[in-house]
Amino acid sequence: MKLRLVSCLFFLFMQISAFANFIDFKGKVIDAKTHETLPGAVINIPDLRISVATNNKGEFTFKAIPARGRYVVQVQYLSYKTLTQTVDFSTTTSFVFEMQPSIVETHEVVITGTPITAGSRSNSTSASVVTKDQLQGSSTNLIDALARQVPGVSQITTSQAISKPVIRGLSYNRVVTLNDGVKQQGQQWGDEHGIEMDQFQAERVEVLRGAASLQYGSDALGGVINVIDPPTPAEGNIKGEVLSNYSTNSGLTNTSVMLSGNENGFVWRGRGTYQNAHEFKTPAGYYINSGFNQTNFSGLLGVNKSWGYSHLNFSYFKNNIGFYDSEPGDPLYTDTKSRTIDYPRQDIRHYKLALNNNFIFGSSSLKLDLGYQKNQRRELEDSPVPNLFFDLSTYSLDAKYYLPESNGWRPVIGLSSSLGHSVNLGEELLIPAYDEFSSGAFVYAKKTWDQNTFSAGARFDYIKNKGKAQNNTNGGVIFTGFDNNFSNVSAALGFTHIFNDEFSFKSNAGSAFRAPNPAELGSNGVHEGTSRYEIGNPNLSPERSYQADATIEYGSRFVTGSVGVYENYIHDFIYASNTNKEQVTVVDETGNPRDYDAYRYGQVNANLYGFEGNLTLHPVSFIHFENTFSYTRAKNTSFDRPLPLIPAGVLHNTLRFEPKVKGLTNFYISAGIDNYFAQNRIDATFETPTDGYTLINAGIGATFKIGTQLLKLYVTGSNLGNKRYYDALSRLRPGRYSQEDLSYGVYNAGRNITFGFYLPFGTNK
Repeated sequence: MKLRLVSCLFFLFMQISAFANFIDFKGKVIDAKTHETLPGAVINIPDLRISVATNNKGEFTFKAIPARGRYVVQVQYLSYKTLTQTVDFSTTTSFVFEMQPSIVETHEVVITGTPITAGSRSNSTSASVVTKDQLQGSSTNLIDALARQVPGVSQITTSQAISKPVIRGLSYNRVVTLNDGVKQQGQQWGDEHGIEMDQFQAERVEVLRGAASLQYGSDALGGVINVIDPPTPAEGNIKGEVLSNYSTNSGLTNTSVMLSGNENGFVWRGRGTYQNAHEFKTPAGYYINSGFNQTNFSGLLGVNKSWGYSHLNFSYFKNNIGFYDSEPGDPLYTDTKSRTIDYPRQDIRHYKLALNNNFIFGSSSLKLDLGYQKNQRRELEDSPVPNLFFDLSTYSLDAKYYLPESNGWRPVIGLSSSLGHSVNLGEELLIPAYDEFSSGAFVYAKKTWDQNTFSAGARFDYIKNKGKAQNNTNGGVIFTGFDNNFSNVSAALGFTHIFNDEFSFKSNAGSAFRAPNPAELGSNGVHEGTSRYEIGNPNLSPERSYQADATIEYGSRFVTGSVGVYENYIHDFIYASNTNKEQVTVVDETGNPRDYDAYRYGQVNANLYGFEGNLTLHPVSFIHFENTFSYTRAKNTSFDRPLPLIPAGVLHNTLRFEPKVKGLTNFYISAGIDNYFAQNRIDATFETPTDGYTLINAGIGATFKIGTQLLKLYVTGSNLGNKRYYDALSRLRPGRYSQEDLSYGVYNAGRNITFGFYLPFGTNK
């Protein structure tokens, strides 16, 4: 009811604000050297969530946009360096963007997931952007796609359908995933829960590496994954796309269809996606019951006016995933495959509504994001009736008020709040029913002078967790309950300096925190997905992080790259361990006893540090030698031993040939080698070392022009040598799969070839 009332008030405000001043912003995009116009260049204003392409004369028009305000404008065109520029609409209604020819288009990109939208070179946060083209390929989900592209990003995997993001060695509730301006709220605390998002809905994804508690509060110790939907088309335009691919390893089929339009400022978008796969194949055979299917629907209704915009986003996500409950001695592989998912299996459903608003008041503005999410996780043991059933509802509010710029300072005031309510609807129990309330406020300011940018901010957070006590029918205690209050003050400083067109430097330092989640506070039961008995600790303290990082970036016609170093000290780091080899005997519903390893949540002090970077060489215009590398070293300083679940060092090398072929655009042939180093720094209480390995990859693709219609076709191959290996972060590898037999585990996927196409289309009035 409160959410509905707030929404109605703001819709009323929108009508009153409709009389705000507006302009038509027009311009032209040209080649900086020849002054020839560039038809088809794309101009995007991220803070207004609108884009347009230049016509045959290289001209563009944005209709009815705010008459005042400074906005970052991004211009992109194939074979030209991406142009990012701040434009003051109060001083100009026409603009000529001059673009520099370059074989590197993405040296400068816009970052929107920080308090103030800015180009990456003047943004102190270490960030990478993955484009829509890069998200297409042989990946099985969104996180899988990011882990292949971004240095410092890895994934904890369970079979082929579940990937949890890892940034600089931190994962679970220490990484925030954001979409439609709303934090994704599901079952982030668990090993075997992925991110409930459609990887094909994103126009691009920003990955912010390093603590981001200043803007996002608790849980952002490791970083943020900001999933950005496509901007709305310009007035009178309709855009759409159809994409599909097929992968040979698991028979994975992906199909996604989208249509979007804008009629007199009324904007809309709809998308549907379906994925289906049978068991994935390892070099030893098909892993039993590892298939999955996924259905996603999403849409947008809203208005873009001179006062800003108001967009209502809605989505539905459903994922069915097969599991194999085996013990040492049971077979892991089969020669057969089926798209029918047997028991046990997982049924995940996620519903979301998000109302995104940007109200503009002259030189100031208010961004307001309201969200409602329902996450339902069902564990089905041997029938459609769920044994374990979590039902979580979350209401959220996030507001940021941007004050007018003064003496080069751009101040922002932020407020956020959320309310979560979780109940157990199944017979089996793992965590108690709970209520979680959080609120926070921050101030942030950024100043730019000459080629320098300085930023500073502080935040206060308050979090209340209340778990409900529960007894069984015999009067025995299942959950003792908990009632905890946590508060924290965080701070951050950032600095960037652009030496020249080629060199730039950025650095950050600050503190962050994470409150214990309800699973860590109150678990008492068998976690079926991990086959272990988990015991929470209601006396846990919040994690407190102190981190710093620094990055040097370089970009020229022939060489682009960056290298960064970081350190993150975390006091009271929380994780579950089985240090004393404790076991708990559980009698199942048939009366049979079974012993489970008992994992108790505790706290230590931890230190994580490492480096990451990328280097791309362009000796000639049609050859690109792309390299990314990352390494994290993590230590449990309380007991002088490694932390668990830390990724191995990795070096990705890709050689791309992009020759000019008549009748084709964006033609490329690629060959790559992924080098994963051995990971011997493990927590021996439940992990085993993994050997290093090398994977061979390749790809070919091109865009065909059929009349005025574009069609992209591509083929990619991964692990072409059909290498037998265990990834250091696979939950199916020896040691993680079973502690009884440390040689018992499941290989990662073998050879895979993906065939796909992408068909964009649209109409202009």
